[in-house]
Amino acid sequence: MESSTQKVEIPEWPYVYGGPSGTGKIRVLPTDFIVEEHLAFEPSGEGEHAFLQIQKTGENTEFVARQLARFANVRQRDVSFAGLKDRHAVTTQWFSVWLPGKADPDWTLFQTDTIKVRQVIRHARKLKRGVLSGNSFTLQIKEWQGEEQKTLQQLEAIKLNGVANYFGSQRFGHNGLNVQKALEMFEGAKVGREQRSIYLSAARSFLFNQILSYRVTQQIWNQAVSGDTYIFDGSHSSFKSDQPDAEILRRIEANDLHPSGALYGKGNESVSGYALQLENAIIQAYPLLSKGLVTAGVENDRRALRVNVKDLHWQFLPENVLELSFTLPAGAYATTVLRELIHFE
Repeated sequence: MESSTQKVEIPEWPYVYGGPSGTGKIRVLPTDFIVEEHLAFEPSGEGEHAFLQIQKTGENTEFVARQLARFANVRQRDVSFAGLKDRHAVTTQWFSVWLPGKADPDWTLFQTDTIKVRQVIRHARKLKRGVLSGNSFTLQIKEWQGEEQKTLQQLEAIKLNGVANYFGSQRFGHNGLNVQKALEMFEGAKVGREQRSIYLSAARSFLFNQILSYRVTQQIWNQAVSGDTYIFDGSHSSFKSDQPDAEILRRIEANDLHPSGALYGKGNESVSGYALQLENAIIQAYPLLSKGLVTAGVENDRRALRVNVKDLHWQFLPENVLELSFTLPAGAYATTVLRELIHFE
């Protein structure tokens, strides 16, 4: 039984391709980690919201949002963004600023050495969290050392079969502190609104990773089991099946369909059979986390257990540098791809 004094250990989640075949350093420089965000829609060109595509270097997403509000002389809540991006990186992402009945300020004056405005376009609605099709990455792994042949085999396997869709370690905080804080919050500790959201997400993500890790160890993370709920690739659409038929098996083999795991919360279970049995066994092992999520009113949801790594390319550069480029859907983590290949600092 968990208690507020118990430490939650964040394990080394099991690997799907035999474990890292090398070592290296990431984010030695911001330019080693380049991210470009892709919206799930095209801004219309008209409306009360100015959409800005901003390239930032070494800057926090929320810091840029605060600076935009100050520059445009609007309330903080009138500035929106689709997702948080790494600070120690060069990231291109979208922001929206609500300017009802107002002309755009001269956005070129907003630019600094670390913030560049790449384009501005109007739209009728504000930018909402998560409304992305995905993110493209170009990453350089410095001081790479390892078994080159095994690394190439792993890269080919990832390109063909994807990776286990773990939440990245950044979701859990240093040494799992966010999950520990969630336990303390569920036992009555007072936290601010922003922290509450972070801790709830960490608790739910931890349970999901535990479910996924069990299916990895059983080699069913990318296989159908009885009672699974399946998610279509590149979509939030899903359906449940008591027993997988030939068409389900074919589409899973083709990476068009993925089995899913619980993002635990209140509401009816959306799996049955063996899928429900294995999920319940893990959820019941963490009663304080699971009951806390339900009491907090978090809604039950599903997440794909597998993620396709699209447009994956790689090259070995001089001075022991391995460069990777690929695209992931919204909600997937580049570090989840990297961990299959290298132990990184």
